[in-house]
Amino acid sequence: MPPFTVLHVCLGNICRSPMAERLLALAVRERLARRAADAEDADRLVHSHSAGTGGWHAGEEMNPPAARQVRSRGGDVADFGARKLRSEHIDAADLVLTATADQQEYVVALRPDAADRTFVLGEFGRLLPTVDAAALPPADPSDPDAVYARGTALVAAVAAARSGSSPLPGDDLDDPWGRGDQCFSRVADEIEDAVRPLAAVLLP
Repeated sequence: MPPFTVLHVCLGNICRSPMAERLLALAVRERLARRAADAEDADRLVHSHSAGTGGWHAGEEMNPPAARQVRSRGGDVADFGARKLRSEHIDAADLVLTATADQQEYVVALRPDAADRTFVLGEFGRLLPTVDAAALPPADPSDPDAVYARGTALVAAVAAARSGSSPLPGDDLDDPWGRGDQCFSRVADEIEDAVRPLAAVLLP
């Protein structure tokens, strides 16, 4: 059922997955604006949220360098609070995007039935161009059911394109925790390289 829900997962939920959460939400708003649709409807169509495999930072704000990257790209960091991944987060997600292959394995160990909708972010971004978007159900930004149907069909198509292969080492996002703004900027660029095309396929 709508909205199409994307869960981003990393280790502590203060750097990589919050950037992915907010940068996907930004990309969706920008796609709606390009279609002269109401960007305020973004969360009604695509719900982007995140969690961490560890709970050490539960309740904390986004790490400041991560927040700077989101703000510098036009995103919003308000009302973010880190949280530990729970099984029900996975159950409610139509697509789970993890920062690394280890975290993908963690998600699938918690919920084996989520295997076909759980990907390393870089893996999903690498496979996405192989999907024939024209074969997906049509998208209508005024209809959450249409966006949901297109999103779930897209996930199934990317899972079919993966066809049992494993993520590549280059699919992982480096952990920028404790490193400088240059590292955070590179990781944010890699996140955008995956989430912007995702938004473009969902809302062409």
